[in-house]
Amino acid sequence: MGLILLLIVVWAVFVASLAPFVGEWPIAVQALFYLVMGIAWIIPLKPLVRWIQTGRFKRPVK
Repeated sequence: MGLILLLIVVWAVFVASLAPFVGEWPIAVQALFYLVMGIAWIIPLKPLVRWIQTGRFKRPVK
């Protein structure tokens, strides 16, 4: 659980650090950027959750 929270905090700080650059973009592009970034943190989370559930990072072979 702690690793998940750490990942979310690091991701949020990373995205927030881009705010000065993103703030200059048109509103529609900003909205799309933040939508994508708000979903993108799930991608690196998937192996972590798999490891927590199974003890392995790789998907079990069927």
